[in-house]
Amino acid sequence: MKSLATSSLAGGYCNDKTGYSRFLTREVQIGDIPMGGLQPIRIQSMTTVDTMDTLGSVEQTIRMVDAGCEYVRITAPSIKEAENLANIKKELRLRGYQVPLVADIHFTPNAAEVAARIVEKVRINPGNYADKKKFDQIDYTDLAYQAELERIYKKFAPLVKICKEYGTAMRIGTNHGSLSDRIMSRYGDTPEGMVESALEFIRICEDLNYYNLVVSMKSSNPQVMVQAYRLLVEKMVAENMNYPLHLGVTEAGDGEDGRIKSAVGIGTLLEDGLGDTVRVSLTEEPEKEAPVAIALVNRYAKRAQALASEPAREILQLNPQAATQPYEAAEVNAFIGGSLVPRVVVDISQKNLKDPFILKDVGYKYDALLDKYHMGDQSVDFVFLADALPSFTMPGNLKQLYHYNTWKSLSFKTNIHPVYQLAEFIEATEKDPVMNLVYLSNEDLASEAFSLLQPDKTLVFILETSHNHGMAEQRQFFANLQEIGLDVPVILKRSYAKADFSGPLGDVMSPEEPISKIQLYAATDLGALLIDGLGSGIWIDSEATPTDKLCSISFGILQATRSRISKTEYISCPSCGRTLFDLQDTTQMVRSRTNHLKGLKIAIMGCIVNGPGEMADADYGYVGAGPDKITLYRGKEVVKRNVSSAKALDELIDIIKTDGLWIDEPVLNG
Repeated sequence: MKSLATSSLAGGYCNDKTGYSRFLTREVQIGDIPMGGLQPIRIQSMTTVDTMDTLGSVEQTIRMVDAGCEYVRITAPSIKEAENLANIKKELRLRGYQVPLVADIHFTPNAAEVAARIVEKVRINPGNYADKKKFDQIDYTDLAYQAELERIYKKFAPLVKICKEYGTAMRIGTNHGSLSDRIMSRYGDTPEGMVESALEFIRICEDLNYYNLVVSMKSSNPQVMVQAYRLLVEKMVAENMNYPLHLGVTEAGDGEDGRIKSAVGIGTLLEDGLGDTVRVSLTEEPEKEAPVAIALVNRYAKRAQALASEPAREILQLNPQAATQPYEAAEVNAFIGGSLVPRVVVDISQKNLKDPFILKDVGYKYDALLDKYHMGDQSVDFVFLADALPSFTMPGNLKQLYHYNTWKSLSFKTNIHPVYQLAEFIEATEKDPVMNLVYLSNEDLASEAFSLLQPDKTLVFILETSHNHGMAEQRQFFANLQEIGLDVPVILKRSYAKADFSGPLGDVMSPEEPISKIQLYAATDLGALLIDGLGSGIWIDSEATPTDKLCSISFGILQATRSRISKTEYISCPSCGRTLFDLQDTTQMVRSRTNHLKGLKIAIMGCIVNGPGEMADADYGYVGAGPDKITLYRGKEVVKRNVSSAKALDELIDIIKTDGLWIDEPVLNG
């Protein structure tokens, strides 16, 4: 098994030559539904109603189970909620639902000890179970640090003993934003700190001969989340551990953004065979989370079946020992590669190219009165026209791509560039002095045609794949380029046929299903590369998806991977029984007045548990402090406490204005 350090991007836990395979973990019993080992990847979610509302909790749990949840988590912030889990469980059993229940614990060991006697699993957060989070920076000596560990051992051991006695499983769930002051003082706000926070608690469990454990490393930043899980697995292997992994991007938000952000984090790890259970955290009703998780997970069950039934097809590795590092591309035409943000390509060759208004779908709004275009932060960089010629003048800053033979026939070639097949480029008698784009696959690197290639400062590769495990093949392409010594910019292209979206999204069929699936698939396939610094552009090709959706998905993937910021980012928790206001309505209200503030990160949190820590790297925070009371944050600093919810958004906007970061929303003519 290869070592997978955070700086290494090698697929250390999947077989790069033969394709997808899972990292084998130990099997953990959770009620009647085991997790890990050779079990299927399990689906779960969390209730959002007040835990003291027994019937409301039961009804919502039933909706979640019917939507595909195999475990249901319920918050237990105090002893009274923990005790009421017995009533919820009893009513569910009376109605014929045997779903294992998970108690979610923060701050209150006493509640955990009550819940562990009732439900099948408890989740504890090592950052706030027995440790402190007051944002104090303390320089711990080794002796003082060890004394704290001994204190935590004494506080945590009673829960472990109860779990052993009652056969209750436990998830040790680290969150990036709620690392304790002790961990922060020694490791900082890092994946290393997240991993060590969990390992401290795992070691206590093992010392007490308790192994019925699941582990998670959640963050609202998919890149941090991926790094933390990779490092966790490396550290677990080094300590002879193989506990099941619970995957999730916390506070992912809602709608398309929430789905893309979740898929970038969860899908990247699933691609490498990591993950035994998935929870997609959306600021929506919890029964809407399960179909998204199912669609992500089912892809890998189908992949394993396909790979088993097909002849083995190796992924070309020029040096099997080489690990992929972030790819440093040269800059071409001061437009792509180098330190420039990744570019977006969209195919408009099938559109009505007599109508300039069709460019609205790719971010260029045509003003007929002034005969000019307005562009925005989500205007694409390239349009592919194949062999179709528009009858109107294109915007001056939009680059057009044509098949080589069509490009060659054009007399005016400013901002117009050719796209070649590899052999075609080798044999071409005429080339663009500015930019030439060549289709390439990983397998082409071993071809005779590639050996004849003479790279120059105009060359850009368009990387395609037809491999079942396409992300691994495309990732290996970058390792191979580095082995060869090339630094040509690479546009990542993935093509999806209508057949790729066959079968329901979970158990739910809807007209939006192909769009939902391409959000998940493309975010996984392209996001898994971008998150590791691979790729100078992306091109999503899907005949089943409207052009404007391809455009928004592309920019959403770049935003989620933090590789190109084109809009406001919302870090929004998925709500639970602790939530002090309607998160869905509040999120939409905040979004409606701030979604033009490109680059700002605004957190909307239902309670103090998901407050200053959980929102991690947000610029501003809107956090429930009590009924009709909101506390406003600048970063992790409280600016105003207990503001009326009727005035809170205006107060937040005033803070942003005071900081000089507010801009008025632009008004476009036409």
